[in-house]
Amino acid sequence: MILPLAVALAAGVLPQGPRPGLASEEQIETAQEPSSAAAETASEPESLADRKARREEELSTLTRDLSLSADRQAALAREIRAIERDREALNADLLRTAQRVTRLEEQLASTESRLRRLGENEDAVRASLVKRQDVLAEVLSALQRIGRHPPPPLAVRPRDALGAVRSALLLNAVMPELHVEAQALASDLASLRQLKVSSAAERDRLVADGQRLAEERTRVELLVASRKRDYERSESELAQERDRSRQLAEDAGTLKELIATLERDIASARDAAEAARKADEARRNAPPPSDPFSDPGRLAPAIAFADAKGRIGSPVAGTVLRDFGAQDSFGGTTQGRSIAARANAQVVAPVDGWVVYAGPFRSYGQVLILNAGDGYHILLAGMDRTNVEQGQFVLAGEPVATMGETRVASAATLDLAAPQPVLYVEFRKDGVSIDPTPWWGRPEEEKARG
Repeated sequence: MILPLAVALAAGVLPQGPRPGLASEEQIETAQEPSSAAAETASEPESLADRKARREEELSTLTRDLSLSADRQAALAREIRAIERDREALNADLLRTAQRVTRLEEQLASTESRLRRLGENEDAVRASLVKRQDVLAEVLSALQRIGRHPPPPLAVRPRDALGAVRSALLLNAVMPELHVEAQALASDLASLRQLKVSSAAERDRLVADGQRLAEERTRVELLVASRKRDYERSESELAQERDRSRQLAEDAGTLKELIATLERDIASARDAAEAARKADEARRNAPPPSDPFSDPGRLAPAIAFADAKGRIGSPVAGTVLRDFGAQDSFGGTTQGRSIAARANAQVVAPVDGWVVYAGPFRSYGQVLILNAGDGYHILLAGMDRTNVEQGQFVLAGEPVATMGETRVASAATLDLAAPQPVLYVEFRKDGVSIDPTPWWGRPEEEKARG
């Protein structure tokens, strides 16, 4: 190869002073450390797949273990106690806090996505450096020898003129190649440095948002606990209804059968169905409100479910995997929408309604069924935990459940290819699944409304 020969002849024969297009001695020394890091990376046994898996684990642990200090938790508790005497204020604060949690979860998801892309770009640059490490070593060696052992000027030592001319002719043949490789090295090292700076900034943002999310989630838990106390029922009565409901869920063959038996045999579900019927009758005889969602103290749906088309927001921040009518993995079509969410994501009620059922059902994980009135029911499935009770009236946007760490397997509804938690949402009318598409609002409208 001509490059080693040129390097050997170049020692002591090039004119002094910086040559256009070549790296300076300061640039060479700056480049040495990252290049050494690239060489060390090449010698490590860790593969790209292992590095990616390690990065995913780091991302998940950055916010998972964030917790609030005891002083901050006590301050939040005092603040909640100060407002829980006013049900409207309590509900309004709960809805506002739930909206902040949703926005923070969306921001965290975006930050995590950017961090993954930065990591992939960093891996690509490192792989490029490793692939060309032999050539880069020769380039660095040539640049170092040229910079550290410059030749004497021709004007001072004329006897070296012939050797200098010969060396210059040889170097002139290889300088374009040396120049190109030096530029490529400098570009890759600059990219790697910038990627590290960007990654550090994104990680700082992730931790800060994660801390805020931990505080808002603690606030939600305290508000939900106060909301439950507002729903006065004895613990023994609740325990009996939970046991009876779970027995009915085990015996029911279909969701339609489960809803029918609950509203027939469970007092709270029966009362909820009766309250929904009375609310429908009262609404028909009353003029429509100018702003139906302005009253956080309402005890019935703000508007009829049929009139809520285009106004229902997503119950969880995430990405839609499959929608109503899409082909499933078993030769049929889906009866609802599947949404991939972050681990431990908040789930809110998409509409005003009464809780008909809250508990496990077959392979669906934790299931929540809301009676929205006029024969409409909303099914939410795949959660890890619910925090409402049967018969309780919930407001649209109120936190009602929490997703788990991983996907809940369900051969019937959930997307089997998604590793993250998946929320399944189904709209039903008189016991039959219906297309929810007309009811979903556009994301920009949801943000404006929030």
